[in-house]
Amino acid sequence: MKFVDEASILVVAGDGGNGCVSFRREKYIPKGGPDGGDGGDGGDVWMEADENLNTLIDYRFEKSFRAERGQNGASRDCTGKRGKDVTIKVPVGTRVIDQGTGETMGDMTKHGQRLLVAKGGWHGLGNTRFKSSVNRTPRQKTNGTPGDKRDLLLELMLLADVGMLGMPNAGKSTFIRAVSAAKPKVADYPFTTLVPSLGVVRMDSEKSFVVADIPGLIEGAAEGAGLGIRFLKHLERCRVLLHLIDIDPIDGSDPVENARIIIGELEKYSQDLAAKPRWLVFNKIDLMDKTEAEEKAKAIAEALGWEGKYYLISAASQLGVKDLCWDVMTFIIENPIAQAEEAKQPEKVEFMWDDYHRQQLAEEEEDADDDWDDDWDEDDEEGVEFIYKR
Repeated sequence: MKFVDEASILVVAGDGGNGCVSFRREKYIPKGGPDGGDGGDGGDVWMEADENLNTLIDYRFEKSFRAERGQNGASRDCTGKRGKDVTIKVPVGTRVIDQGTGETMGDMTKHGQRLLVAKGGWHGLGNTRFKSSVNRTPRQKTNGTPGDKRDLLLELMLLADVGMLGMPNAGKSTFIRAVSAAKPKVADYPFTTLVPSLGVVRMDSEKSFVVADIPGLIEGAAEGAGLGIRFLKHLERCRVLLHLIDIDPIDGSDPVENARIIIGELEKYSQDLAAKPRWLVFNKIDLMDKTEAEEKAKAIAEALGWEGKYYLISAASQLGVKDLCWDVMTFIIENPIAQAEEAKQPEKVEFMWDDYHRQQLAEEEEDADDDWDDDWDEDDEEGVEFIYKR
């Protein structure tokens, strides 16, 4: 299935149902009073993370999601039925952004996690709500409020512990094939990897980590060269980055300059990503003798001003790979994921209907003497206009 990591959709919550103006009319009860019911609330639109999904391709074709409108109220104090909710399932790792405000509404990082993205409209009130001792036949009601409407951008970001960086043909895909069951395409030409891939590295029965491989970067990626930097977002949640350097590029390019290009593109994309722990890994050391490889790696590290530890490996022959993986595993154990900021819960809606009812009745009492209508006409149906206020 084609890997799609971005999609734009429209979500529309259901409108609230309108209240009803009705009066009880039964035999022997000619003036039974108001019995108009409230409308139903509109349906909500929810996002739900599903670990069985791994692409947003479905939302390239289906772009509009609408919840059901609440039913109108009816006579005999019948409340309208609430509109049905709509649930949109997305892959774990999806970020939901409101395109109208640019606000990030939430990150779907756990299977089964739900996020309210559009709240249904509130129900309208029937005329029963407005009866009083001086207004025994209220002919006013309220309409339901409109539901939320939002244009959303869905961004899928892979959840991995380790991210891999490097120029095209640095050996990233070969490395992930060597340490996991993932089988990305490997060939002797650049940009063999066109989409990100994940691999699970199992060190023993209880220890494992996830590594992400993304397409290689080239100079000018921040301006859109090559495959651009659109896949760098998949490394934002990684705890450590492995920067693979081809110690002896087949095209004769300078490894030092190649490394600087990657660092520069990282900084252009995000200072936060550039500040993540980054390990230098020299690959393809099997193409030269051990002493030459060590001397060349040392010279490159010094030219880069690298003061930390670096690794020499051969992903093809798996030389030094196991030691690197164990060091990564140790780092992950010693540096657990920082307590993430708790997912923002939808703000408590202060506009509660019980309060609304009290407010409506209070407004009637405020102007008891100002708005008395002595000229009431039974055919006067002004909707939300109040005939009496007390």
